[in-house]
Amino acid sequence: MQAHNPFPIKNINTHLTEIKDYFKIAVSVDCVIFGFDGNVLKVLLIKSDLAQYKNKWSLLGDIVRPDEELDAAAYRVLRERTGLENVYMEQVHTFGALNRHPAGRVITVAYYSLVNIHHVQLKVSDFGLHWHAVKDLKQMAFDHKLILDTCVKRLQDRIIEHPVGFNLLPKKFSLRELQNLYEAILGVKFDRRNFRKKFLSLGLIEDLNEVENDVKHRPAKLYRFNEKALLKNTRFVHVNGNG
Repeated sequence: MQAHNPFPIKNINTHLTEIKDYFKIAVSVDCVIFGFDGNVLKVLLIKSDLAQYKNKWSLLGDIVRPDEELDAAAYRVLRERTGLENVYMEQVHTFGALNRHPAGRVITVAYYSLVNIHHVQLKVSDFGLHWHAVKDLKQMAFDHKLILDTCVKRLQDRIIEHPVGFNLLPKKFSLRELQNLYEAILGVKFDRRNFRKKFLSLGLIEDLNEVENDVKHRPAKLYRFNEKALLKNTRFVHVNGNG
C-alpha cells in the first residue's frame, strides 16, 4: 500500500491562491542620511506630504519596486536626493509594526549612510528638504523617530569598533574636528590630550605637514586618514571619555 503523503506537492496556481492575501503588503526603504557640520551631527529630512503628518519631518525613503533589490532601492533614494555615488551605507533593521503607515501594511528596511555634508547639493525642487541637528528632533512622521534613534545607536556602536567617521569629515581635518565628531556622535566629552594621544597611537591618521587657512584661531595641523591602515583595521579601540 502506498503511504499517504501529509504534505502533497502543490502546483504554483494552488500555492498563489493560498497566499494571495500576503501579497497585499508593501516593502519600503528608509534612509537615515547623516552629515556632520562643525560640531553637530545632522540628518537629512523632508516635510511629510501626508495630511496626517502635516508640518512633521520624515526620513527619505520610497517603496521598493517589483524588480528592485533592497540595497538598490536604498542607493536609488540616496542618489536621487543627494546626487552622490559610492557612499558608505549600512542596512540596520526592519520595522514592521501593523499600523506604522496609514495607507496599509508597509514593512520598511532602514539604512543609514554617512556623507560629507558639503558635497550634497540639495535640489531646489525638493520642497522642505533640510539638514537637522539630530539632538533637536523630538517628534517625526510615521515611526521615523524610532528608526532614527535605532540608526544613531548603530552608528555609535560602529564608530567605537571601526573608524567609519572619516566618511563624515573632509579629506583634510584637524584633531579638533575629529574630536568634535566623536563627541557629537557619542554624546560625551573627551579629554583633549588623552583623545589625541590615543588616536595618534592607533596609526589611522597621518600628518600632512599643513595647517588650516583663513581661521580666526591659531591654525591647527591638518591630518588625513591612512587608507592602508583603515583597510587593515578590523577593530577600532574605544577612546575613553570624561562624561
